[in-house]
Formats: sequence, C-alpha cells, structure tokens
Amino acid sequence: MDFKTTYDGYVRIVEAALGTYFDDTAEIAEPLKSAMGYSLFSGGKRLRPVLALSANALLGGDANEALPVACALEMIHTYSLIHDDLPAMDDDDLRRGRPTNHKVFGEGMAVLAGDGLLSYAFEIMLGNALKYPDNAQGHLLAIRQVASGAGVFGMVGGQCMDLYCQDGGEADGKVLEFIHRNKTGAMIVSSLLSGLYLCSPDETQSGAVRAYGSDVGLAFQITDDILDVVGDAKKLGKHTGSDARAKKLTYPALYGLDAARKKVDELVGSARAHISCFGEKAAFLTELAAVLGRRES
Repeated sequence: MDFKTTYDGYVRIVEAALGTYFDDTAEIAEPLKSAMGYSLFSGGKRLRPVLALSANALLGGDANEALPVACALEMIHTYSLIHDDLPAMDDDDLRRGRPTNHKVFGEGMAVLAGDGLLSYAFEIMLGNALKYPDNAQGHLLAIRQVASGAGVFGMVGGQCMDLYCQDGGEADGKVLEFIHRNKTGAMIVSSLLSGLYLCSPDETQSGAVRAYGSDVGLAFQITDDILDVVGDAKKLGKHTGSDARAKKLTYPALYGLDAARKKVDELVGSARAHISCFGEKAAFLTELAAVLGRRES
C-alpha cells in the first residue's frame, strides 16, 4: 500500500462526488449556493470523508454506498468552520489562505451557508439510505452516529465549553480534554464509525475503531494547539497565535509544548495498537495516525 496514493485517491472521488451536489442541477438559491460552495470547495484535507471510506474498506464495504455519507461529513465539517469563524465565536478573518465566509458574504449569509450545509448533509444521507433498503439498519446507525458526533453530545457541546472558558468559565485539564474530545474528536470518531456501520461490524470491531478514533481525534486537536504556537502561518493558511490572543485553554498553555508533543506521540501509539486486530487491512489507518501526529498544516 502506498499511503499517499491511497489518500489522494479517496480525496479525488470525494471531490468529484461533492461537485455533483452543487452542479447546475442543484437548484439552490443564490447567493446561498455560492456561499456554501465558497467554503466547501476551498481546499482542506478532506480528512473526515477519508476516514469514513477507509473504515468502510476495513470490512470490504461498498465505496459507492459509503460515498454520500463521506460527502455529508465534509459538509458538516465545513458548516462548523464557517460558524466557528464568525465574530460571535472565534472572529477569524482567514481560513485556508482565503478570507473567511462572513468576510465575503456577510455574517447573516455565512450563518445560512452553515445551516444549509448541515441540513443538506442529512438530506443526502437519508436519500442515500433509501437506495439500500436491505441495509436500513446500517444506514440508520451511521446517520445517528453522525448526528451524535455533530450535536450536543459532540461538536456543539465541545464548542459550548470552549466559549464558556473563553468567557471566564472555570477550566482545568479535565475540561480541556472534554473540549478537545467533543469539539474535534467526536466527529472524527463518527466519521470512522459511520463508514464501518454500513458493513455490520461486531462489537469488537466497532469498539476497536471507536478507540482508534478517540485517540486520533485528541492527538489531532493537540497538534492543532501546538501548530498555533510554532506552526508556519503560510502552511496553515490562517493566522497563528490566535489561541493565546483569545486566552483559549490549550495543551501547550496548560502543560507546555514538550508535554503536549509527548501526549500526541502516546496517543498515536495507542491508536495504532487499537486497530492492530484488523491486520494488514488496517495498514492505511495505521499510517494515517502517524501522519496526523506529525503534520505541519
């Protein structure tokens, strides 16, 4: 397995599929369609759809069946970035090297673009589920998992605590881990499990993938914290030092850079161990954990 070739292959099919949801047949009102597409097609790693497709492949799933779910995950992730950049949240003016959505389309339209992507994502997943009546249970589990990861028990709950701490709420290491595991980690876990659930996994398989995703998700966000301190703004496509300016609770701020880096290494090692039960089929995800732990953007 060549890791880069495999990753790039997943990205290509996701990009092509996303395009079909915004082509000339998609009668979405303007300027909403442009605002949604501006952020959705601004680049990015497409990590969450890649996770869904690669987890689906662990058990020999049908990539065509999983692809709409993968695209929906990217739409939900994009919606969260649009809203996260708003003045009421992180008040960022740069994302992936471009002006943030609200800087281009205004705050009201940016809110609607995020709302549109979120609702469109669930419409796509439900429409796809109807095409596979023999696997209705798998699709229901996948969609419920995505909703949980995106909602009050996941990303929204984590963002809530992030804002609470910025506004002077009491914070410590336990709160920090809650924020990271929910604001970022929950959707990484849900991306993996949504792809896996389409293949009727047993409890051991789903437990291993959940544990892998939990470790990778936390490692991913701690790495984000580290890059905000020492990263290259050009590579990141956004300003660095924003966490310190906003007085955010982060791993480097609480524990120091060396301890944060050590934690990432421990989490990557643990994640790789969790999916060793899949043998060679887990080669891509095993390497992905290491790549995410040492990323520079």
